[in-house]
Amino acid sequence: MSLPPLTPPASGRGIKAETGASLAAFIWFRTGGPAEALVRPDTANDLAAYLRDLDPSTPVLPVGVGSNLIVRDGGVPGVVVRLPKAMAKVSVQDGRVRAGGGAMGITVASAARDAGIAGLEFLRGIPGTVGGAVRMNAGAYGRDVSDILVEATVVTREGSVEVWPAQKLGFTYRHSDLPAGAVVVEAVFSGTPGEPAVIGAEMDRIAAEREASQPLRSRTGGSTFKNPEGHKAWALIDAAGCRGLTRGDAQVSEKHCNFLLNLGSASSAEIEALGEEVRDRVKAHSGVTLEWEIQRVGIAAPSPPRGEGRGEGLPNTASPALSTSDAAGDGGRPPLGPLPHAGGEA
Repeated sequence: MSLPPLTPPASGRGIKAETGASLAAFIWFRTGGPAEALVRPDTANDLAAYLRDLDPSTPVLPVGVGSNLIVRDGGVPGVVVRLPKAMAKVSVQDGRVRAGGGAMGITVASAARDAGIAGLEFLRGIPGTVGGAVRMNAGAYGRDVSDILVEATVVTREGSVEVWPAQKLGFTYRHSDLPAGAVVVEAVFSGTPGEPAVIGAEMDRIAAEREASQPLRSRTGGSTFKNPEGHKAWALIDAAGCRGLTRGDAQVSEKHCNFLLNLGSASSAEIEALGEEVRDRVKAHSGVTLEWEIQRVGIAAPSPPRGEGRGEGLPNTASPALSTSDAAGDGGRPPLGPLPHAGGEA
């Protein structure tokens, strides 16, 4: 696979690039192989210029804080893009909230609260970045990003900077039509006038409900499967007898069945294989096929010979997935204590 020089060919280009960079250092499961190249642009224009010069055959994967992501053990080929903190700024103007693609959901919700803008409280329960929330139409507590998005600024894989109205994104449940390799660098949200104290109380309620019902203090990837129409994924998983199910150091959470956990030394292969086992058991029990909500990216590492290594691995035939629920954003490594996670119904 052909990559351009990983040092900027001209001064002022504003690109920091690293080969063989660890993704497990910030992915919230703390698993997975490295990126062939990890690129951090200074600005949207720098990113656009870089992508224009990039070999068109080179895949590009935007990644934020990895809160809803399994990176396979063989790593991610091509270029992984993360946005810097400078592209995580949030401001309010004329009753709308403008947020950089790297901004966290809680930051956006807090800015809206302080400005007396209601309707964005649910973002308190979505700890991924704005870019990822737009890409996957993230939602929780009865609301989705599609309910509040006005427009998004996108750097396309071809290297243009475009402003897309919300309608162009083709939102459906946990899905947008944003093409592979495109990076959301900014979004504008709207709400309705509200009292900051009332908005804050709703945000506090959401935080308390998450703490009570979800495994926030574990290495997790958030809601694993989408809710099938007419069902709750967690209830189907529980009814199929999967609560607490393990594979190696991967476990179905006993607190919330739609969360997978890394108990300490799980591989990505074990986590993904456990998820597939859950899907099989649910299908056999209820006839419902669960659809992954967590994005799985990269290539699987070769399985060790029988009797060696931990876990069963996956066949090394998986093609790289080139979309992620957590689009680019350098929101920082999550703490080793409580870990927030992607949004999803309790």
